[in-house]
Amino acid sequence: MTDNIPLQPVRQKKRMDSKHRGGCCECLRCCGRRDPRPRTVWLGHPEKRDQRYPRNVINNQKYNFFTFLPGVLFNQFKYFFNLYFLLLACSQFVVEMRLGALYTYWVPLGFVLAVTVLREAAEELRCFTRDKEVNAQIYSKLTARGTVKVKSSNIQVGDLIIVEKNQRVPADMIFLRTSEKNGSCFLRTDQLDGETDWKLRLPVTCTQRLPTASDLLQIRSYVYAEEPNIDIHNFVGTFTREDSDPPVNESLSIENTLWASTVIASGTVVGVVLYTGRELRSVMNTSNPRSKIGLFDLEVNCLTKILFGALVVVSLVMVALQHFAGRWYLQIIRFLLLFSNIIPISLRVNLDMGKIVYSWVIRRDSKIPGTVVRSSTIPEQLGRISYLLTDKTGTLTQNEMVFKRLHLGTVAYGLDSMDEVQSHIFSIYTQQPQEPPASKGLSVATKVRRTMSSRVHEAVRAIALCHNVTPVYESNGVTDQAEAERHYEDSCRVYQASSPDEVALVQWTESVGLTLVGRDQSSVQLRSPGGHILNFSILQIFPFTYESKRMGIIVRDESSGEITFYMKGADVVMAGIVQYNDWLEEECGNMAREGLRVLVVAKKSLTEEQYQDFEARYVQAKLSVHDRSLKVATVIESLEMELELLCLTGVEDQLQADVRPTLETLRNAGIKVWMLTGDKLETATCTAKNAHLVTRTQDIHIFRLVTNRGEAHLELNAFRRKHDCALVISGDSLEVCLKYYECEFMELACQCPAVVCCRCAPTQKAQIVRLLQERTGRLTCAVGDGGNDVSMIQEADCGVGVEGKEGKQASLAADFSITQFKHLGRLLMVHGRNSYKRSAALSQFVIHRSLCISTMQAVFSSVFYFASVPLYQGFLIIGYSTIYTMFPVFSLVLDKDVKSEVAMLYPELYKDLLKGRPLSYKTFLIWVLISIYQGSIIMYGALLLFESEFVHIVAISFTSLILTELLMVALTIQTWHWLMIVAELLSLSCYIASLVFLHEFIDVYFIATLSFLWKVTVITLVSCLPLYVLKYLRRRFSPPSYSKLTS
Repeated sequence: MTDNIPLQPVRQKKRMDSKHRGGCCECLRCCGRRDPRPRTVWLGHPEKRDQRYPRNVINNQKYNFFTFLPGVLFNQFKYFFNLYFLLLACSQFVVEMRLGALYTYWVPLGFVLAVTVLREAAEELRCFTRDKEVNAQIYSKLTARGTVKVKSSNIQVGDLIIVEKNQRVPADMIFLRTSEKNGSCFLRTDQLDGETDWKLRLPVTCTQRLPTASDLLQIRSYVYAEEPNIDIHNFVGTFTREDSDPPVNESLSIENTLWASTVIASGTVVGVVLYTGRELRSVMNTSNPRSKIGLFDLEVNCLTKILFGALVVVSLVMVALQHFAGRWYLQIIRFLLLFSNIIPISLRVNLDMGKIVYSWVIRRDSKIPGTVVRSSTIPEQLGRISYLLTDKTGTLTQNEMVFKRLHLGTVAYGLDSMDEVQSHIFSIYTQQPQEPPASKGLSVATKVRRTMSSRVHEAVRAIALCHNVTPVYESNGVTDQAEAERHYEDSCRVYQASSPDEVALVQWTESVGLTLVGRDQSSVQLRSPGGHILNFSILQIFPFTYESKRMGIIVRDESSGEITFYMKGADVVMAGIVQYNDWLEEECGNMAREGLRVLVVAKKSLTEEQYQDFEARYVQAKLSVHDRSLKVATVIESLEMELELLCLTGVEDQLQADVRPTLETLRNAGIKVWMLTGDKLETATCTAKNAHLVTRTQDIHIFRLVTNRGEAHLELNAFRRKHDCALVISGDSLEVCLKYYECEFMELACQCPAVVCCRCAPTQKAQIVRLLQERTGRLTCAVGDGGNDVSMIQEADCGVGVEGKEGKQASLAADFSITQFKHLGRLLMVHGRNSYKRSAALSQFVIHRSLCISTMQAVFSSVFYFASVPLYQGFLIIGYSTIYTMFPVFSLVLDKDVKSEVAMLYPELYKDLLKGRPLSYKTFLIWVLISIYQGSIIMYGALLLFESEFVHIVAISFTSLILTELLMVALTIQTWHWLMIVAELLSLSCYIASLVFLHEFIDVYFIATLSFLWKVTVITLVSCLPLYVLKYLRRRFSPPSYSKLTS
């Protein structure tokens, strides 16, 4: 009975989505402006506007000339510690608080600010140059005076713009004319939606029929368009020509648009400008992703706050020991200034410069070529990942489709039996037109064969016709493009489509004898095995969408006049559309279990009357401005009934190289891998097994489909009984579980060795990432390659984009970009681990450096009756944290405890970092104690051994301090690099050389005596030797895990 513990329903929290762009929440971008409204745009007459439109200027800069300096300074000083250092520096203008020369406080602060301002200026300059280049691009504009040249920034709503092949579209336009004979053009949209496949666009029929482009200015016409919005996949508008009889009305959809930032891939086009500037679809979709702050930075921030608390306490203790005599509040401020070194101002700069070095090292790694670091602020995150969330298609798999299976219900054809399909197709097209009269004794086998041949032919023809693929002919050096297109040259033909699945299907029909050789806006040409061209007219086409999960086409066979409606789609939607059968569901499941992507192909024959009735209703629905998509869907659904099921197709997506060993490495490193995919459950499960995401010894619990709270309760209790079991769950069931039992579900899922979420929407992927962060407090890494992975990548603590077949959108939105999934192993195991360990050592050493000198100041003040007098003044205090110790301390960013080959071979080393031991309260306390010990030894030693003058204390203590720091760096280093030796020698040389100029603070004659040398040597040895001994003993009796591998 313990299994049926009552689950507590979770209270739904309202989440404010930072990326929601519906309201006026983007400061300064839309505030104070009127809400966008629908518009009427007259062709070639920008002066006939019914409202004001923004200029067509692209501006990606954060600041302008006047706001740059105030803006940068404000962003710096809104953080407490920068403001704290500014107040310290400003306090030195008050005579009562001044402790030394002004430059001792202003120079370090100025250096930190200068680095920040220069970095921001460089970024702004890059943005300005890039924007200026885009805004200055020249385009041709049609006017009454002919064609004139115009800059992109001077284009207005209503202008008629000519865009050449391979030229960027400068504004959101409606496609009016093309030079292509087939009356359409292709667009490259990878910079808009991240998809590499070309998109087919159609001009307005009325304007395409005009004799010349200049006739566009002679007709009286306008476009009525919806208000500007962020939806790049939909558009609602109408085109009207008033001066024709009767007036022409045409509906406009996404197929008639040319969005800005796309590139014309074929022909020369003319378009009328609809939207400009900030109203462009591409601009409205550019959201600033959340600024990611690394966990390491937050931990350092926390330690800095502790140091600030220590600073206040030490200052109060000093004043308390004076019994709060006199103007004690002024003394507190003076002590706060005196011990301000406790909080190292150089810490932020050192860590930021370290991150730049790590990013450079990652980019230069020849083992992971093509890796790009887009966010240099979080490389340490890579060293502490607990959950990896990955996409499937294109990330774990290659997104290279291979046709594997054709299933007709009673018979299935695999790769080894495709020659049978080929023979069936050949038999259909090579039959004699006049068959001999059927004899009475015609064999049953012949009849069966002829029936099977016609069934195979129907299926292959449906696959060859029902798609959005266009054959494109290119010159191959022997045959030019025009000749290749005229003769349908096989060697010059390439297929372009919006999905690699469709290309695989068309290539397969070519291999079995039915070749797609031509396609334009209104017709398709197939070539039979005998070389005859079969012509089909395209009457209607219903493109695939993620909502409908299907696509359809209505064609007329030119030879017979038959009208056929073909449709293909996912089994979940097609099962309710096709006629009743008893094999569809079972065979879809079988094929999916083999890891195949299944499509169901069906057809319906239409009479001329049926089609005319449908067309009239369809055109009427497309012309409506309100609820157009709903009305159109309703009309199409009236056609989608009782379709004849023809076949199932199975296409396989190959795994990427070295996916299995990479996932095994990640698992051994203590990282739990979750696969989030939009694919169906069976395919996702099969890929998980194939990629060894789920090991052979692990059970898989498939979470059955639940629709309400009761079902979710029962299924969660059933899942609770399982142990060491991978979970597979669909997006619908996940939504129900998260609605009622969010806490319980996440608790159970986090205990699983692997989780597969299938049928996941992009928003669900981001939601899962967010829940993992909230419920576990662990770091997450999201990996994907498509536009549907962007929200998940941006939500994760660390986003990695894979440059794949689906374009660069995920790669551009990510913090890190890789070319193959297998590179992720090295990125985490080697670079992530090194970055985290190096930054931990660097931060603690910078804190140690500051605490040492602060301890010496505290000892000095307490010995001299708690006087608020600085021990070191002027250049000494600046030189200490810059030229004397900066290079050796910073050289720690080159240190490594094990070779990269060892780190890859033993991923268990990575597991140690997940506990956060390199930088913890324990290690911080150890370094604080070391600092107090060394600072006290150096100061008390100098006070004991000096003889006559105060200046000798300064010389002995400061030299011992410098040598101690250099020796401590040498003690900390685990693998020496030649630059580390150079840094040590350079720092020592700088100090010795500068002694000549420091006669104001140090007695130059005294430092040349033997007395000075032995005193400094003794103090340095006493401060460092015990630590060397302790380090040796610790390595001898309690060695760290990595030392066993390096010995």
